Amino acid sequence: MQDRGNVFAMQWRKFWVAGLAAAAVAGSAFVASAEDAATPETKKAPCTDDAMIVFDASGSMSGNQVLGIPNSKPRIDEVRWALRQVLPSATRYRRVGLVTYGPGPYNQCNVSLAMKPTSNAAKPIMRAVNRIIPAGKTPLTSGVEQAAEALDYRNNPGVVVVVTDGEETCGRSPCELAKRLHDNAAQLTVHVIGFRYESYSWTGGNSVMDLMCLAEQNNGLYIKANDEQELVDALEKTLDCPMISQAPLNPIR
Repeated sequence: MQDRGNVFAMQWRKFWVAGLAAAAVAGSAFVASAEDAATPETKKAPCTDDAMIVFDASGSMSGNQVLGIPNSKPRIDEVRWALRQVLPSATRYRRVGLVTYGPGPYNQCNVSLAMKPTSNAAKPIMRAVNRIIPAGKTPLTSGVEQAAEALDYRNNPGVVVVVTDGEETCGRSPCELAKRLHDNAAQLTVHVIGFRYESYSWTGGNSVMDLMCLAEQNNGLYIKANDEQELVDALEKTLDCPMISQAPLNPIR
């Protein structure tokens, strides 16, 4: 009986050791698979990718009417105010640049690269925006194209955030650009914010569809903003990084 007991004890110990070994292997496999899943792409928050703001400074941005009713200040001042609230937080963890379109010779399609993606860009961007005098047409498509080029979109991930109050008026097709960006980009996101957006009566809803096309073809959002606070919310949603931008910051004065 004692021999049988010893044999049973030895077999039980072997089974117990084998079970521990199997558990250890399974545990290490689980850890390895978790580490494999956490690739550099997933470890890096997407809201730290370089970003470009495309700022509509066309003639319509000097307007101060909402549905035909005079407003207290021009639209461009409302956009400036919203940017002052958002940029200090948005530029903490990502480089941000600026493209403007509109200012320049009267009734022309002017686009300007004010700055490429830069660290701590809040104050430089606001200095550039504060100097703008709204004028000219709305070469929205060319503005987005230049912003994508500034991001080196074929080789690097990046985000474009467009703030516009009107449609393309320089003869190009936002949807055609949207497809080309989608087909050639490494990882590009295009968000479009329609701020107090107005379209011409002869284009109607087609112009809105053009803006939605830019966003939808390139992993982005089209957001309507009808006042300053809605614009702040839209900029935070598209440009800021709420997961890592927790500490309160004072807006730029």
